[in-house]
Amino acid sequence: MKTRIKWTDGRQFVAESGSGHSVVLDGSPEHGGRNTGPRPMEMLLMGMGGCTTFDVLNILDKARAEVTNCVADIQAERAETTPAVFTKIHVHFTVTGRNLKEKQVQRAVELSAEKYCSASIMLVNGGVEITHSFDIVEG
Repeated sequence: MKTRIKWTDGRQFVAESGSGHSVVLDGSPEHGGRNTGPRPMEMLLMGMGGCTTFDVLNILDKARAEVTNCVADIQAERAETTPAVFTKIHVHFTVTGRNLKEKQVQRAVELSAEKYCSASIMLVNGGVEITHSFDIVEG
């Protein structure tokens, strides 16, 4: 896996993935940016969220669960001093579907957190406290 980060100006960058996709990253105006894209640490959090949501959906799909929607709302806290690393992250899944079983969804969330989500596991191994919760919505 590889990526390339190209500086455009100020504190704006274009990140190009090895799979051929691009995203603009930028800083806040008080740090020389123009607020034209997410901050790099936001991208890290979004990447972790995408990784764990991908896993949860894969696991539920393999269990033949009838999922119609899945949203992960993520809250993170950072250290107050430099480096301002993540210290705590909470992931709350809202899984919508037909006849979903609580134990099935709970198991999918646990398997992602403990076995499959490389991004989450890497952050936990780096000292970040990650917690999870979920709601099931019929529909």
